[in-house]
Amino acid sequence: FLFPGLCYTLFLFLDLVLWGYHSTASIPLLSMLALIALWFGISVPLVFLGAFFGYKQEPLSYPIKQSNTIARPIPEQPWYLGTIFTVMVGGILPFGACFVEFFFILSSMWMNQYYYVFGFALLVFVILIITCAEITVVLIYFQLCSEDYHWWWRSFLTSGSTAIYVFLYSAIYFSRLEPVMWVTYVLYFSYMTMLSLAIFLVTGTVGFTSCLWFTKKIYSSIKVDWKRYEGSNQS
Repeated sequence: FLFPGLCYTLFLFLDLVLWGYHSTASIPLLSMLALIALWFGISVPLVFLGAFFGYKQEPLSYPIKQSNTIARPIPEQPWYLGTIFTVMVGGILPFGACFVEFFFILSSMWMNQYYYVFGFALLVFVILIITCAEITVVLIYFQLCSEDYHWWWRSFLTSGSTAIYVFLYSAIYFSRLEPVMWVTYVLYFSYMTMLSLAIFLVTGTVGFTSCLWFTKKIYSSIKVDWKRYEGSNQS
């Protein structure tokens, strides 16, 4: 309910603003009711259906045996491996892979220009996904080499920070529209906030899943004689 509810609430507010200005771009009441029916009639049941089958699956298994229940202390990290620095750096390359195409997408959205290179947009999207996965895996690998094992949320934020640069770029692009009314500011930045939030969720999910696969892969290749290790602990 969180992401669809936020988007629908914001969309309803913008539609009320357009109604107040008697704009032809406002959505009729029946269309709003149809969106609610699609949300609660299709989206919500599919979420619960997916959760039902998800809980039927086996729990997540780790590739190595648990050796110590006491968390190891994390040594002091260098400045370039700090959370803020790695998160902000992680979004630069993915944004650089798509910002040219993003310019044409914004032009088609806000300046009434035709957009017809959907095949190229698909290619850029694939490049974006690959770039998010690669840069997140590299940064998390450096983090693990520095003995910092708190990588779960950082992997999500590292690639998800692409949305920050998307929003900043959209703020720069806003000057091309030459706005004269306050409602233009509200509509533009509200829609770009929803778009940036969606990009954050997509890119963050890609970063986390790729790092989860990567960590399971590298730790499963570690060969340790656990019987000898357990015998030494007992002795």
